[in-house]
This record gives sequence, C-alpha cells and structure tokens, in this order.
Amino acid sequence: MTREEVFSYNKHIPTPPEKPFYFGVTGLNHGHIYGMCAGLINAGAKMTHIYEPDKALLDTFLKKYPNITVCDSLEELLAVEELELIATAAIPGDRAGIEIKSMRAGKHVFTDKAPMITLEQLEEVKAVSLATGKRLFVYYSEFVAVESAIFAKQLIDRGVIGKVAHIDIFAPHRLNPDSRPDWFWVREKTGGILIDIGSHQFHQFLEYSGTNNATVTSSRVANYFNKQYPGFDDFGDATLTADNGITGYVRIDWMSPAGIQTWGDGKVVILGEKGYIELRKNCDIGKEKVTNTVFVCTDDGVFTESVSGKVGCPYYSNIIKDSREGTELSMSVEQAYNAIELAIKAQTLAM
Repeated sequence: MTREEVFSYNKHIPTPPEKPFYFGVTGLNHGHIYGMCAGLINAGAKMTHIYEPDKALLDTFLKKYPNITVCDSLEELLAVEELELIATAAIPGDRAGIEIKSMRAGKHVFTDKAPMITLEQLEEVKAVSLATGKRLFVYYSEFVAVESAIFAKQLIDRGVIGKVAHIDIFAPHRLNPDSRPDWFWVREKTGGILIDIGSHQFHQFLEYSGTNNATVTSSRVANYFNKQYPGFDDFGDATLTADNGITGYVRIDWMSPAGIQTWGDGKVVILGEKGYIELRKNCDIGKEKVTNTVFVCTDDGVFTESVSGKVGCPYYSNIIKDSREGTELSMSVEQAYNAIELAIKAQTLAM
C-alpha cells in the first residue's frame, strides 16, 4: 500500500436540510456547548431559543449569538413548537432531568458527555426515549469532533491494519483550577473522572473495536495531587474486553502540563494484525501548531500526515437526518448508551 492509498480522503461537506431544522439551548455550564451549537449551525440547523438561569453564562453566550430569543423558564423553552431538538451542556448530574423533560415535550436531545452519571438515570432516560420515540445524541467530542479520530475509524474499516487486536487511549487534561466552578470538584455533580472524561474513551473503544458491547475488567481512580478536594479524582484508568475479544486500556488524568501548546496531549494507539495506527490529536510534540497527526505503520512502511481540514465531521449533519428519518447514521442508539454504561460501571468498580 502506498502513502497515497493510505491517505485518501472523502471529505464530508455539510449540506443544509431541505426543510429548516430549529433547535433550542439550555445549560451552558460546560464550554462544549459552543462546539455543539457551532457544529449544528454549520450543518444547516438554526438556533432560535435559549433558557439559562445563570445570567453571567447567558450574557457571555449572547455576545456570540445575540439574535436568539431568551426564555424565562425551561418549560417556556420546551413549549416552543418549532424546536425539534434541545442542546444542553448542563452540570452532568442535571443532564438526565433535562433530557427526560425534553423528550416528554416532544424534542430530541443533543447532550454533552457524560449524558448522565448513574445507572438509574440511564435506565430512566432509555425508558422515556423508548416511550416517546425521541433520540438522545451524545457529544463524545474526542471522537465525533476530531478529524484524526474519524479518519482512524475509516482506516480500520478499509482494512489498512487488518483485524484490530488491542486499543490504547490516553486522555490527559489540563486542570486550570482557578477557572473551575464549584461543582467541578464534587463527585455527586460530575460522577467522577471515569464518567466525566472517561465516557469519551469508552465510546472510542467501542468505535474502534467494531462492537457495541464490552466488559470492564479492571479500573481505578485516585486523587494524587488535589487532596484539598476530597470528592475529586485527578487520575483514572481501566482495562476493557470487547465481546469480539479485542482488549483495551484507557488512562485519563488532570495532569497535563502548562508547557505544551494544548489543553491535553490526547493519543490513541490501535494495534492490528498488519500494523498499527497512532493518533496525536491535539499536538505533535516539538512541532508548532500541528494537530490531527496520524501515523500508519505497516509492512509497507511508515506513513504520517496531519489530516486537519481533510476529513470533516459528519456527526452534526447526521444528527439532523437521524432526528427526522429515524436512522442511526450519527451513532447507534445502543453505542451511545453502552459507552456511558461502561463509564459508570468502571467508576463504580474503581471506588
């Protein structure tokens, strides 16, 4: 296989929906809401209404999006008939309640990760979704909004490294403690590190292993360097086995140093029968402003390229299609739920 064959692209270009797709927003507690809204808008959706009780968060959001209607309550937002979907990045422990109310009001939901923090919340959301026919879409952004991660899945599907055997995922994050809200340090609000951040990694494991089912074989969490916050985990890891035999390891931490040019040096290594793929998502150490670097190592050689701007992110367009057509182009329902179920079970086992 040549370099040109390895790095061949079919970039996703969003096409606006034939009929306007309107969505509303509530819960601005996590900055991911900006990426979520921008992705939907870029895919042709129209954001028209918002409810946010925190005036400071609302004022900041309105500086970027001034031409939307502000509602006085969640009930007022959910009563807007034209809205087909509600986007939320509320405090993690509060997300399930918003999801349930939105579905019962006839809206699909696009929620930040983690979509919920307990198995009880998970089962209730699943039951309401089944009863109402409304979908839950999850912003597992470390896959769905990262071109190198999407491209790695395409390489696997094309058989470039043959059958996958094992997957390693590393997700360091920068803590920036002075900028964190009070709820950030409370496990009852976030669920813990393997839920809050780990849900990203468990989702990636399911994507790359090509199955929706896996078992947590071991896990642990620790608070190494932030003892002043007793309900906080600054480290977590887990081992996994998929139902097709593929194994994996994930490591998450809040120890990313300030000296690197990114919030976190995210890395993925996917080992296959014919070689391996390595992703350097947010930076390539020693190189200025290089992101989405993909390394492909096979018997034919070592091939590397930054895929930034070459792949696209189809998730947002597919959310619109799935909402209207009942398809599962964005992500299977089972995968969306099973990723967070694995995260919750891993956190529970670790504790």
